[in-house]
Amino acid sequence: MLAILNQGQVEPALRRIATATQALLRHTLDLEEDDWRAPSLLPGWSRAHVASHISRNADALRRVIAAARDGEPAPLYPSSAAKFNDIERGSERSGLELHVDLDTSAGELANLCERVEDWLVPVRLIGGEFPLSVVTLIRLHELTLHHLDLDTGFTWEDVDLIPARWMLEWMLLLLRDDQSLPAVDIVSDAGVAASLGGVGERRTVTGPDAALWAWVTGRTKGEGLTDAEGISFPLAG
Repeated sequence: MLAILNQGQVEPALRRIATATQALLRHTLDLEEDDWRAPSLLPGWSRAHVASHISRNADALRRVIAAARDGEPAPLYPSSAAKFNDIERGSERSGLELHVDLDTSAGELANLCERVEDWLVPVRLIGGEFPLSVVTLIRLHELTLHHLDLDTGFTWEDVDLIPARWMLEWMLLLLRDDQSLPAVDIVSDAGVAASLGGVGERRTVTGPDAALWAWVTGRTKGEGLTDAEGISFPLAG
């Protein structure tokens, strides 16, 4: 996927973003007010916090795209404090407001993406410098990862094979230089392979791309994988 994005071809990712957005909105539409205040799978965050984060991520990516189009690169967020203040304020909204915010922010990002003429403009994001096109993969990753965190019945087993491979490759790229992680060699069923970390005796862990992705993002303890017992990764995202 990264090779395709490096060529400025964003259509496959945009289609997957639209599908992931609709799946998320279907699940959040059924939530009652008390459900929004219930804990998510992220420690200390309610479902309302997670939803607020997803919406503000859309806004942040929209700012990155707009700044790149104007020739004035901008970071995803002005600061960590600003990011979490926005999330906290957003979490205080009603369930209806949260759902509308998810829908509206996603739509505004999609509309801006349709107007981008040059996806190869370089931008500096977490992990290094990339073409602007990589924001589409970041958005797909954020949508899918935090859909899991909402704990509405969506699991890694619901992630399609193609986006699972893309997101696994993205996470492995981000984690490639972190020697504080467990020492593991990863080999996915689809042929994605990488060596991570440097802590402990090195093991080879195999399994479906989606299961590996959920594991290296700290969302599972290694369900669906071979030889992952006792190895955990910190929460990503």
